[in-house]
Amino acid sequence: MKVHCIDLNCDVGEGIGNEASLFPYISSCNIACGGHAGDADSMFETVELARKHRVKVGAHPSYPDRENFGRMPMEMDTGVLQQHLRGQIGALTRILEALNIPLHHVKAHGALYNDLAKGGRLAMDYLEVLESFGKAFLVYAPCGSRFAELVRKVGFQVWEEAFADRAYEADGSLVSRKRPGAVLKSPQEVSHQVREMVLSGRVRCADGSYFHLKPKTYCLHGDTPNAVEILMFLTKSLSEESICIQK
Repeated sequence: MKVHCIDLNCDVGEGIGNEASLFPYISSCNIACGGHAGDADSMFETVELARKHRVKVGAHPSYPDRENFGRMPMEMDTGVLQQHLRGQIGALTRILEALNIPLHHVKAHGALYNDLAKGGRLAMDYLEVLESFGKAFLVYAPCGSRFAELVRKVGFQVWEEAFADRAYEADGSLVSRKRPGAVLKSPQEVSHQVREMVLSGRVRCADGSYFHLKPKTYCLHGDTPNAVEILMFLTKSLSEESICIQK
């Protein structure tokens, strides 16, 4: 049987405090760097844990909106938003440089991630910020999105991302968190969705149709209350299908 090795990532450093339990089961992480959550202390502690568990480190910038955890769209002046994003990514990269750890990737958070998926001016402004840090790191982008196309066009290497624990619309976007069933909380549901993505290259959408995708990385949200339980079940069930998490 063919063995499939995948990257499994989690959003971390967001104040939940479960990183030590998550890291044994994942291969990359997205560290909150001050926009929706996180500060210098939490970033340092999370990076140290990531190094201990051989987990690749990524920056997780967002709209500067702690009140709504970065999950509400914001209309901001371009220069102001870019300044915030540079500050967030810069704060993490300084810690990484001090510890001699490479920045593996950058992945936007929440509403910013969803807004970037549409491409357009916001995506170009965001990529301008990323370019100021060079192009030695990957950019995580939604599978099949306009943003993923733009990332390639400007010369970054992109890993298209799928969500293990989120429901999908027919166009490949995520079902709004305001709707029931938007977040998959059953370990069995998450496992089934990931297996379908890896082995069949598709995900069953909320309307019953299928969206075809070719992910390079899969995300499970670390702030889901039973995230550790899901990860433990997922690791076991995937191994039974010859799917491994690539450290």
